[in-house]
Order: sequence, then structure tokens, then C-alpha cells
Amino acid sequence: MGKIGFSLILTLALVTLSTSSERKCDLSGLWRNELDSLMEIDKVNDAGEFSGKYLTAVTATSNCIRSSPLKGAQHDTTQRSQPTFGFTVNWEKFSNSMSVFVGQCFVDDQGEETLQTMWLLRQEVGSPGADWKATRVGTNVFTRIKGQNMGKSMRSDCAW
Repeated sequence: MGKIGFSLILTLALVTLSTSSERKCDLSGLWRNELDSLMEIDKVNDAGEFSGKYLTAVTATSNCIRSSPLKGAQHDTTQRSQPTFGFTVNWEKFSNSMSVFVGQCFVDDQGEETLQTMWLLRQEVGSPGADWKATRVGTNVFTRIKGQNMGKSMRSDCAW
């Protein structure tokens, strides 16, 4: 009986390990970062390309913040369960700047997904002498928002 019990426990442990390692991160959906910015990523196509919208909660401009388009790509999830990715956000609707994000999607043992990212923001400046203040760098951690209507969550407070 001892050998059978041990075999069952060992089998259960191996099945649990293989199940958790097979969890795949899916970028599609609605995400929020620690600054309360929202990002909606549409379906990732077979080539790993995706598009979506980004609604920032922070800005250096006094203009009304509007939802901005994003485009990006990720590594093949059939090869990697926690892929790296990158995307660009064009802030054209309210600011003369653009951001690029790179990161990796992680899935923890409970199946919770997070996006660990680093970004560069480039704003327009008037001359090469002002170039020193044109680029900012930072990090963000995004968590998935479950069970919310994506369209309603992405609305800005601007008067149309």
C-alpha cells in the first residue's frame, strides 16, 4: 500500500506541475496599470500582431486626454507560454508625442496574468538643443481587468 500511495502522490505532483507550466498568457483583453491607465488589446493574430487602444491616466499636456491607438507584436505563444511583446502608442489626438513599450506577459500559479513593461516616451521639441528633455523612460505593471465592458471602460471624460 505504501508504494501505491507514494506513486499516486508523485503522479498528482507531476500532473500539477505540467498543468501550471502549460498556462499561456493571452494579451487580448482589458488591462490596467498602477497609475490607472487602461489598455485594450484586440485579438492577437496568427503572426503575433495586435492592435488596440490606450487611455492614459497621466499626461504632461493640459489638453483633454483621449483614447489613443496602439499597434504591436508578440512572440509565438505555441513556442512560449509567457511571451515577450512590444507595442507603440501614438498620442496624436491630444499630444505631440509617441511611446514604445516592451515587456513580458507572466502567468502565476493561480493563473493570474501580469504584463511587466518598460517604456520610452518621445515628445516633440523645437530644436536639437532641446533634445535633452525630449525622451522619458519608465516602467509599468499591468493586471488584467475581468468582467468589465471594454467599450465603457475606455471612454475618456472629454467633451466631444
